[in-house]
Amino acid sequence: MTIELCVAAAIPDNNNDTAFTTETTITSEQILVYTRDWRLITRAEWAARIPTSISNFTGPAPYVILHHSYQPGVCRTLDACKAAMRSMQNYHMDGHGWTDIGYSFAVGGDGNVYEGRGYEVVGAHAPNYNSRSIGLLLIGNFMDELPPAPMLDVAQDFIKYSVESGHLRKDYILHGHRQVRSTECPGNALYAEITMWPHWQKS
Repeated sequence: MTIELCVAAAIPDNNNDTAFTTETTITSEQILVYTRDWRLITRAEWAARIPTSISNFTGPAPYVILHHSYQPGVCRTLDACKAAMRSMQNYHMDGHGWTDIGYSFAVGGDGNVYEGRGYEVVGAHAPNYNSRSIGLLLIGNFMDELPPAPMLDVAQDFIKYSVESGHLRKDYILHGHRQVRSTECPGNALYAEITMWPHWQKS
């Protein structure tokens, strides 16, 4: 996606660290890099395995389904979070026989967002919602304790970014995993927190 800009944009060019004001075309990825407090870590960056198959759905998605991993626990460095993503993908593919990691995206304790299956790809995280939702995982066990505050901030900002970039409907509905399946996920502490977030809807 590209966005036409005719106003000052605080995005440095290749030769100058200062802002520029000339008319230009920039990509949504550039906006993401320079205006968010987190970075999107791509599948290639965390060394994801190639999925055995991919099914797409037409977006924007009307739902966000929030999860916690339980295990692995909170990862606090880039390398640890990459390893957590590989561990979950291996478990989902080798243990469950799924085509890929189940989630659309994940938030690590290092303050970054990790690409799982990605946008508009049918997931394996919430039956009856896999083909119409973004499955957003917060890496860690949040039964008794909340995620670190930066993780919560990044999760909410990523949801906002998904709306802004056209992948999530403006009138989306937010559910915790337990609202759509019999499970303790996303943990008691995290579930209590998200009931106060915008667009959370009691099922």
